Amino acid sequence: MSSQDNSIPDDIAALNFEDALSALEAIVKDLESGQVSLEDSIEIYTRGNLLRRHCDNKLKDATARIEKITKSADGSLSVSELDAG
Repeated sequence: MSSQDNSIPDDIAALNFEDALSALEAIVKDLESGQVSLEDSIEIYTRGNLLRRHCDNKLKDATARIEKITKSADGSLSVSELDAG
């Protein structure tokens, strides 16, 4: 994968949000430990950035799907998009 490639690798794309976040947290812990070689640090940082993007995409998708359910005075229910603000 080149540095210009914006796609998420299949192994990361297959992860749910919680698993991707857990993997990202493990990478942060490894990098913060200072026990990883420079070459390995660059490699896992790159993977961490892909995991971060994947998590961000998952959150954006979830936000787009959130709907607001309201009950009118006559008791009927309606569904509309939830305002982001």
